[in-house]
Amino acid sequence: MFDSIKNAFKNPELKSKLLFTLAMLFVFRLAAHIPVPGVDARVFQELMAGNQLLGFFDVITGGAFMNVSIVAMGIFPYINAMIIIQLLTVVIPKLEQLSKEGEEGRKKITQYTRNFTAILAFVQAIGLSMFLGGALENPGIFAYAAVVITLTAGTVFLMWLGEQITEKGVGNGISLIIFAAIISGMPAAITHVAELLAVGTIHVHNIVFLLVIGLLVIIAIIIIHQGQRRIPVQYAKRVVGRRVYGGQTTHLPIKVNQAGVIPVIFASSLLMFPEMMISWFASANIAAWYSAFMGFGSIPNTIFFALLIIGFTYFYTAITVNPVDMADNIKRNGGFIPGMRPGRPTAEYISKVMNRITLAGAVFLALVAILPNFVMAATQIPGIWFGGISLLIVVGVALDTMKQIESHLLMRSYQGFIK
Repeated sequence: MFDSIKNAFKNPELKSKLLFTLAMLFVFRLAAHIPVPGVDARVFQELMAGNQLLGFFDVITGGAFMNVSIVAMGIFPYINAMIIIQLLTVVIPKLEQLSKEGEEGRKKITQYTRNFTAILAFVQAIGLSMFLGGALENPGIFAYAAVVITLTAGTVFLMWLGEQITEKGVGNGISLIIFAAIISGMPAAITHVAELLAVGTIHVHNIVFLLVIGLLVIIAIIIIHQGQRRIPVQYAKRVVGRRVYGGQTTHLPIKVNQAGVIPVIFASSLLMFPEMMISWFASANIAAWYSAFMGFGSIPNTIFFALLIIGFTYFYTAITVNPVDMADNIKRNGGFIPGMRPGRPTAEYISKVMNRITLAGAVFLALVAILPNFVMAATQIPGIWFGGISLLIVVGVALDTMKQIESHLLMRSYQGFIK
């Protein structure tokens, strides 16, 4: 492990990418501590005390929300924009055509996503500025305008930061920003548990039970994340001149969790959006009713959350993996799946296998995401309701980033992390 890290920093290109990624994450954490001008963070924290949804939102923004920093809204307007644009790609022919035009089409869709992100961030910033209310030091039209502009600019800045990491660094920039935010809150979570232990609210055996559950969940996440179904592919022999090509048997890997942690991030973001809008814009009675019956942690909310994760897992897998293209590639290279005719029958078989194996991955993601509701009841430790989502994101992003570093090392004949 340590030799692999040492080898990673030996290669100039990989070293540059790693240092750039770390530098951008440092900039994000620095921005999370720059306050929005004209807002008293202490008053805001007192107003928000006890709100589970906003407590969860604060965890995945790395404390930026409760600190009312310039990046208080996090990267979630961008994620919501991505979800909406991807859904519209399926139903709007023009967007569907752009998605099939290669690099140029992708650039146009990316630009649409950026523009829509700015619009969503502006709307959400208006809601948050109205919600700040008594936390404003000098309430007035200019104070509200300053808050809206600052928060919108902060989200756009995070979007740019994530794109820079993806393009010039290592890993997916958006996922790494959320990863860094969650990791930054772990010391505070450990301190919270230690305080509960000190005052006698919980006992040592509760903590041991929590650690055992956490370890088992991490192991399960790694197994599912790395798991794959290998479909055998046979290539026929071809004679070109005096050379003989093909004739070997290989496999087509279908991952159990093809979508990674993206469905969890999408579902969390989509589920938080209506509740936040209602709490900011609706009357107190409507907000209280929604929070009681459909609020974060309620039974309907938990069920809907699980269904959203399953749905997004299938949706994201469908737009990233195309069985028809896979079947065409196999046929083009002179291969076939034993017992299957090339072309459409092969595509249907791959699609059938992918749907079945994706169900297992989707259900697993949903179970881990709602696990904290049961863990709290079993361990009697309050305030750990965010643990399942956090573990999924942290472990999933760490594995994906490690794989990218692994590929860089193997390309240059270094020994990687995974043997």
